[in-house]
Amino acid sequence: MKKQARLRISILPHGNPRRSNRKRQGELAELAFMSKAASLGFGVAKPYGDSERFDFILSWSRHLWRVQVKSTRTAKHGVYEISAHGCWGAHDIYTKDEIDFIVAYVVPEDTCYVIPIEATQGRKRLCLHPNVPRRACYKYEKYREAWGLLKPTHKSHAAGAPS
Repeated sequence: MKKQARLRISILPHGNPRRSNRKRQGELAELAFMSKAASLGFGVAKPYGDSERFDFILSWSRHLWRVQVKSTRTAKHGVYEISAHGCWGAHDIYTKDEIDFIVAYVVPEDTCYVIPIEATQGRKRLCLHPNVPRRACYKYEKYREAWGLLKPTHKSHAAGAPS
């Protein structure tokens, strides 16, 4: 299988006098996500306003997915964390009735995790380890760059296993 070139989109301000804040980082992560998803052949739609629990709707063939995009740029001891809840705090955890996937963009590593919401099992925070080999003890590493999960023709999609 031919390896795809990674899409390099830096969302860190470089020489910009306006320092990045969480809102700006989120907006730029969403732009990076849209570009990556579209380059992989997905249809990408952004709902009007920000009242929905999901940020985007992705389409592949006749399937639609509700996607929440999260980003992180700071690691503690090599571990990046993202929140798996909305803006109302830790009690506001995403559910499968609201979204289908969380896509976590790790900014300094320029990598995405495509995580089915069922895999979060109601956790408030998700720990990501992009700088280590994929190991079973790191729960979400199997979802690193697992864009195939969003393509229903993938034979193991129903089981939630990444490509």
